[in-house]
Amino acid sequence: MTVLLKLEQINAFYGSAHILHDLDLTVNTGERVALVGRNGVGKTTVVNTILGLATMRSGQIHLGSYALKNPRPYVAAQHGVVVVPQGRRIVANLSVEENLLLGAAVGRKGPWNLPEIYKLFPILQERAHTSGTALSGGQQQMLAVGRALMANPSLILLDEPTEGLAPVIVDQLADIFNLVAAQGTALLLIEQNMSLVVRVAERYCAMAKGAVVAQGRVENTRESLVDLENHVMV
Repeated sequence: MTVLLKLEQINAFYGSAHILHDLDLTVNTGERVALVGRNGVGKTTVVNTILGLATMRSGQIHLGSYALKNPRPYVAAQHGVVVVPQGRRIVANLSVEENLLLGAAVGRKGPWNLPEIYKLFPILQERAHTSGTALSGGQQQMLAVGRALMANPSLILLDEPTEGLAPVIVDQLADIFNLVAAQGTALLLIEQNMSLVVRVAERYCAMAKGAVVAQGRVENTRESLVDLENHVMV
């Protein structure tokens, strides 16, 4: 099995604040991994370290065979790792279609293009020439996922993708995440909604105090849900 993302002994900071402590994390080809834990344990900092938004002072990051020495958002995307960020970050002065085309700017080849994104999200085609920020919250999340797919990634980092969304939209996104994964794209899901985690992920890594403290398999069962919720309370 090919390793797509490997973080080894990562120590990351915001200024003088030490957030990640000797963190280890691996995602393999086609895997669906959930990163769980209470608010404030450093889950988003994992993403920000890969993007260069938090400062990595020691440790190693590998994107496939590439050693990421100088993390930057565009470097990660060039090597097949893209982010659906917390808060979606839709560009306000661009249309839906223009926001989607931003994702393709990295120039990676693959199956995802505008027609395929519009098949996956018909509402985006209906509103293609509407301002991206004029969409509802659920539609903006679809746009953020579509924009990430336009980069034809090997791995998508999903940072709290269902935050603030209605349950019916969460259900739609769960189906979409599983469809995307079934087509070969690996997922790292950072999520507080444990019922979504058991529907999408096959493996979990639980964080506490800036490090991964437990990991295991995820089953779509009540027992697995309770186990995950207990890890989140660590």
